[in-house]
Amino acid sequence: MMPGSSGVRAAVTTVVAAALALGTPASGGARDGARGTGDPLPRSALRVQEASGEWRTWWSSERAPSRWSTAPLAGAVRWEAGGAPGLEWGTIRVAGTGEAWRLRVILVRLDPARFHFDLAQRAARDGRGTWTIDSVPDEAALALNAGQFAYAAPWGWIVRDGRELQPPGHGPLSAAFVVDSAGRPSIAPAESIAALRARGAAHVAFQSYPAVLLGDGEVAPPLRAAGLGVNVAHRDARLAVGELHDGRILIALTRFDAVGEALATLPFGLTAPETAALMGALGARRAMLLDGGISAQLTLRDASGERRSWRGIRRVPLGLIARPR
Repeated sequence: MMPGSSGVRAAVTTVVAAALALGTPASGGARDGARGTGDPLPRSALRVQEASGEWRTWWSSERAPSRWSTAPLAGAVRWEAGGAPGLEWGTIRVAGTGEAWRLRVILVRLDPARFHFDLAQRAARDGRGTWTIDSVPDEAALALNAGQFAYAAPWGWIVRDGRELQPPGHGPLSAAFVVDSAGRPSIAPAESIAALRARGAAHVAFQSYPAVLLGDGEVAPPLRAAGLGVNVAHRDARLAVGELHDGRILIALTRFDAVGEALATLPFGLTAPETAALMGALGARRAMLLDGGISAQLTLRDASGERRSWRGIRRVPLGLIARPR
């Protein structure tokens, strides 16, 4: 995530402290659930609000699965048609630990056969990003910030219209969103990027990190325990993209939902292991995080043609746009 969200976090901590003091959900049992080497994950639990209004616990750090073979949140989402065939969207409310005590998750799933994907790269003369969801064309069915950002610039591999604009970055938990020449998107692990480049297989691509789900729903090993190279305690607003078993693309954006819409852009939310759990519990087989915090932003058109937008605070250098075919 780009620098700056820590300052926003510090500025608003006193604002929400009183709200947090009103009570947070119980975090669950003992810290004995880490898998493999490393220390146990920080103790936490996640609940979802059912249609009845009741809260149901569906994940805890002490019983965190190493692989998601079921989708316990699939029935909690009431999907609504989007403004283009093949796009659905919905929201769920999730209760977590500490800063994440009340979150709303905006979800989008889309059939990639019905959309063209493109990247928008915009920067000022000094190199700082200038793209926001407010700059997307009217025909866009969906747009969101893409990749990770190193200060003002996008990090890692970027391909647009089959032309490589930036070479890959290096990192074992990086991954890439790749659209091939036939328009089929997928989440490609770091070790496959060299082969994709050699074949010229990417029509559109951007790189990000960390990958949170690998292969067929496997939680990335550094997210199963503390001390394995990933900060598993850090909480932030999250934006993630994943690939469902049927080939559809799943996008999840978290928003702080405890003190009204005015504070929804606060960079409070899930840890990386909790975001892996969210994506796995919604049915994703592969998933990676995009730049979150105050960069996270998403817009879509609903069935009435109205544009629904969840804005970030920061302008960014790279966006992903989906247009109807």
